[in-house]
Amino acid sequence: MTGTFSLGEEHNDFRAAVADFAARDLAPHVERWNAAHEAPLEAIKLMGDLGLFGLGGPEEYGGAGDFTSLCIAIEEIGKVDQSLGITLEAAVGLGINPIAHFGTPEQKARWLPDLLAGRALAAFGLTEPEAGSDAGAIRTRAILRDHEWVINGSKQFITNSGTDITSLCTITARTGTREDGRPEISAIVVPTGTPGFVVGSSYLKLGWHASDTHPLTFTDVSVPEDHLLGERGEGYHEFLSILDGGRVAIAALALGCIRACLELSTEYAKQRTTFGVPIGSKQGVAFQIADLDVMAAAAHQLVYAAAAMRDQGASARDFHRAAAIAKLYATESAVSAARVATQIFGGYGFMEEYPVARFYRDAKVLEIGEGTSEVQRLLIARQLGLPVE
Repeated sequence: MTGTFSLGEEHNDFRAAVADFAARDLAPHVERWNAAHEAPLEAIKLMGDLGLFGLGGPEEYGGAGDFTSLCIAIEEIGKVDQSLGITLEAAVGLGINPIAHFGTPEQKARWLPDLLAGRALAAFGLTEPEAGSDAGAIRTRAILRDHEWVINGSKQFITNSGTDITSLCTITARTGTREDGRPEISAIVVPTGTPGFVVGSSYLKLGWHASDTHPLTFTDVSVPEDHLLGERGEGYHEFLSILDGGRVAIAALALGCIRACLELSTEYAKQRTTFGVPIGSKQGVAFQIADLDVMAAAAHQLVYAAAAMRDQGASARDFHRAAAIAKLYATESAVSAARVATQIFGGYGFMEEYPVARFYRDAKVLEIGEGTSEVQRLLIARQLGLPVE
């Protein structure tokens, strides 16, 4: 990978190990797993055995490595299959990180060991039918009654929420009203199997067929008062504080998509012939593939420069901007890369037996999840001092 930012020997060795694992243990099965339209527990177990769910987690509960290592793992897994990449990204960024950052010692000891080992998965329920980035639109409510939170409401598009090993979902809910009239939003941990907590049928999605995504409903769900995560009234802000890391991780997933499209297109352009010559000898094709290489190199720089900032303790403001830029560029480039690769493959690119069709389907949601492209542009513009609303 060309560029001015380079990873050290330890990270490069780790990349080689994950890439070898993905090629050997995951790649031969991804078409079957995607055809089944469900998250493959056998793949999750393999990733857990390799320690991937513990990357960046607290060492005292079984975590190891740093944020850069997590991004490398997501990139390499995502290069083989985007569904498996998002399963890992969401399990750590949305499932583990809220508890690791804001949980009490008792909450961490109760839930983190199994989550970091990959023996269990956790989800985060923010989005609702009428609410996403607009905290004021959240309708799910939690009332404190006799030392228990009684929860009523619904969530949608929740990743890793319905597998056989999902152990909990942290949700945001209205727990009161502030003095200025704004809703008080808190985060509460709801264990799977709690009466009244219903996981709806899996969505039939355009892409990410081998990832787990469900709507959730809560009808008089009661959990102990000590299941409050972090400070009362700070749930939405707590989530936003960890979201920057998630955006860089999504950018790493997008980088995996770009690299896959680059490699598949390059190999195909060398082998596929028309009028007696490889199509890669035609400037129209060769230039498009060259553009894919540029996308991969630029996204690599943005992703790992941002990851290094996180690991080195950069200011929240600087990391916030770097995360938005990495997410915006890498995800939009992934969509372009998948479109170009499908075009290069021609009619074969429209056939399910060719991986580019799967990457084409999977790419679009990268521009949507964990902050749309429009949101990233808004964040960047505000950091430039523009009075945009």
